[in-house]
Amino acid sequence: MTTLQTSEKTDEAPSAGQAKIVALVVAVSFFMQILDGTIVATSLPQMAASFGVQPVSMSIGITVYMLTMSAFIPLSGWLGDRFGARRIFLASIGVFTGASLFCALSGSLTEFIVARAIQGAGSALMTPVGRIIVLKSAPKSELVNAIALITWPALTAPVIGPVLGGFITTYASWHWNFLINIPIGLLGMALVLRFVPEQREENPGRLDVPGFILSGAGMTFVLAALELSVKREGSLLLVFAMLATGIVLSVMATRHFLKVENPLLDLSAFKVQTFAISTLSAGTACRIAINATPFLLPLLFQLGFGLNSIAAGTYLLVYFLGNLGMKAVTTPLLAQFGFRNVLCVNGLIAALCIIACGFFTPDTPLVVIYAILLAAGLSRSMEFTALNTLAFADISPAQRSSASTLSSMLQQAAMLLGVAVAAALLNISTALRAALEPALIDFRWAFLAVGLMGIVSSLRFFSLPADAGAEVSKHKRFQEK
Repeated sequence: MTTLQTSEKTDEAPSAGQAKIVALVVAVSFFMQILDGTIVATSLPQMAASFGVQPVSMSIGITVYMLTMSAFIPLSGWLGDRFGARRIFLASIGVFTGASLFCALSGSLTEFIVARAIQGAGSALMTPVGRIIVLKSAPKSELVNAIALITWPALTAPVIGPVLGGFITTYASWHWNFLINIPIGLLGMALVLRFVPEQREENPGRLDVPGFILSGAGMTFVLAALELSVKREGSLLLVFAMLATGIVLSVMATRHFLKVENPLLDLSAFKVQTFAISTLSAGTACRIAINATPFLLPLLFQLGFGLNSIAAGTYLLVYFLGNLGMKAVTTPLLAQFGFRNVLCVNGLIAALCIIACGFFTPDTPLVVIYAILLAAGLSRSMEFTALNTLAFADISPAQRSSASTLSSMLQQAAMLLGVAVAAALLNISTALRAALEPALIDFRWAFLAVGLMGIVSSLRFFSLPADAGAEVSKHKRFQEK
């Protein structure tokens, strides 16, 4: 068994080249996971016809996946410490890939639900454990580049997933939306075996079963309530009851973690200012605003502009290119200006771009739409990379597993909150007009409200010290001292 002392050595040993390779390997698996989550929704009507059920019944496949994932995320850090991060990451890819094949071979809704539940369990372990591997493999001087590499799947997959899924469903069959995971998953497993070193903690402690039950159940109830609110399924009373239950369980879990000797999740990471502000307070508000945009834009182009999904996808392609285009300059910008200045200024730019999207009309010149979408994609990429890197800039090796798990839980909540907030804003504006469907004016109010949230969260980053994360960003002003 690898000792803790050996693990500490491993943290310092990897070169920049090795860290980059490990990050790329993890990014491949992340891309498969996130692409699957965005590509499936496009094929639900065809799957319903194949299973002989109503299309609305198919949404349970997405819900079961999300709930299973949220239930098992809290367990991921402990499993990685207990059995080795490489081994658990490899197993998570294998489970996810095998479940993808099961999904493609499903002949009934029941079989599909079971397959999606298994897929969700694999997905729950993949992101936090993959991030732990990257954090242990990359020296602090290379952390920005490593985090940037594993962030791009979260930026690109949600944009290209619906377009790719629609194309596959139209010109092939829904089965291929799952079958494409198999070669990606097998490639990912081969790369993990070849390039990712094994790392295991010496004394991970016994499993905190009460902590796992409380945190997993709390997370599940909160996200289930948000999912119901987005889909407008169930009564408002049910949504609030589930949300309240989730909050109560989460508070109980927090009190439990603070009392026991070896908690499942070490909450001391929140005492680190850079982690707390980038993950919990301003970071969560910023992520909600930015995550709302990919939800609103396709609806704007289809309902507001009257475009079909393919035509709407061409607009989103520009947004996607913006997400990729920022990667080359992320590290130099952080080195030149530091985390605080980048998060504040870039956050304001991202928020203003969101507001500008609300003023799009079918008569807006294409060059203007493309320019704003490109700027929105560029600033979104920069903000996510800066937030995800700063979160771990000052985290100690002993806190990494819990910090990665907590970050995954909060990011999952922020992603659903972004969609829930955007959907609620659209529904409220539409209802106030006594209309049946959202119109351009409703999208304008939604983008405006979300953008204002982004502005407020960006100003909160001014509370960071000027040298926040300087060791990681290599901020020139403080490197010279």
